[in-house]
Amino acid sequence: MDYKVGLAGRIILLAASIFLLSYFILNGAGVFATSLFIILILAQIIFLISYAESSFKKVRLFLDNIKQDNYTSVFPVKFDGTETDDLHIEFNAILAKLKEDQAEKEANYQYFRSVFQHLSIGLITFEEDGKIQILNTAAKRMLNIEQLHFIAEIESVNKELHQAIHGLRTGGSELIKIAHPDGIMQLSVYVIELVMRDVKIKLVSLQNIQSELEEKEMEAWQNLVKVLTHEIMNSIAPISSLASTIKGEIEHKIEQNLPAALDDLEDYQMGITTIEKRSEGLINFVSDFRSLAHIPNPKFSTIHLKTLLQQLETLMQHQFESNQIMTKCTVTPDDLILFGDQNLIEQVLINLIHNGIHAMETSITKVLSIDAFIDESGKIIIEVTDSGKGIEEEALSKIFIPFFTTKKKGSGIGLSLSKQIMRRHKGNIQVRSELGKGTTFKLIFNA
Repeated sequence: MDYKVGLAGRIILLAASIFLLSYFILNGAGVFATSLFIILILAQIIFLISYAESSFKKVRLFLDNIKQDNYTSVFPVKFDGTETDDLHIEFNAILAKLKEDQAEKEANYQYFRSVFQHLSIGLITFEEDGKIQILNTAAKRMLNIEQLHFIAEIESVNKELHQAIHGLRTGGSELIKIAHPDGIMQLSVYVIELVMRDVKIKLVSLQNIQSELEEKEMEAWQNLVKVLTHEIMNSIAPISSLASTIKGEIEHKIEQNLPAALDDLEDYQMGITTIEKRSEGLINFVSDFRSLAHIPNPKFSTIHLKTLLQQLETLMQHQFESNQIMTKCTVTPDDLILFGDQNLIEQVLINLIHNGIHAMETSITKVLSIDAFIDESGKIIIEVTDSGKGIEEEALSKIFIPFFTTKKKGSGIGLSLSKQIMRRHKGNIQVRSELGKGTTFKLIFNA
């Protein structure tokens, strides 16, 4: 029966019963008849309320099913065209859709969890209280553990790793060396902080880059050996040849008991002078190599970048004027502070400024810009930009290799020293260049 018709019929029947009760009371009907009608009316009221609430009960049951994620219930459908039947059809359709969405979400969750577990990169997620949410197979293998319940338990595996995970913020990374049954591992630790449904979550990725480091180390050694061999041979070959020539001539005169003419003595003197100069050059080269291998540990202090750049501008003012170079220095904000070794940072900046001056020797427009600011990830950046000739692409990949230089006169250790100094500050140095437009060196400090 249609809900409206049933409700209307019950209301009409109740109204008729109340009318008859009034009639009997007004006409002095007996107590029995009056009581009977009162009981009948009360029963009708109870049944009316129950009938009216029946639909609300179904709605409440439907909402409870949704609240409890129970989408298996089915409301009966008689296909009799009533509103109750239509309501049941709508309920069933909604529950079926929610059930389908739940199944899809579960399938996606299992899919991504499976991908998460099979990644070669170790991944750990944990909440603000340190409780581990997900720990994939790669992370277990790298840390040589079976399970983790709280992130603090990593301290028993490696204290440096534990400190890095807690100390790093979004975008931060650090190299950690840990012992493993398969040998020493170099782990690159990268951290991202997320907020999901007002819950703070930290995602930590662990990547074993030992093989890549060994490969790069071998490549660096090969490049270094090539440069050293080239430089040493360039000095040793003429020294050896010249010494052999002088020795041969002196031996010849001694064997023949011939006196040395003044011209011959002058030639010998010139040859020995040349050998001396080349030997001094070789000694300087070795001295440069030693300085590259013995960079002092930074003595950290507070550096006001605006003051530092003003001092550098004053220090280099004569060279800027003699080379007709216009300078631009900006610090944002004005009170930007860096924590580092001021002497070493000055050394890096002076080296980059000298490179910029050299790069702009043949430029028509000579502008050198130094900009200090904080980027979107909270890192302190110092950029040194020149309007010079730029660096060829082939040279860009080699400019940080010790003793590699594009200058006719230069030791080739300035940028190598700068890179090592930045590494001692837990930072990095990057370069971008465009031929004919200029070069930018970017110093990155993890705040």
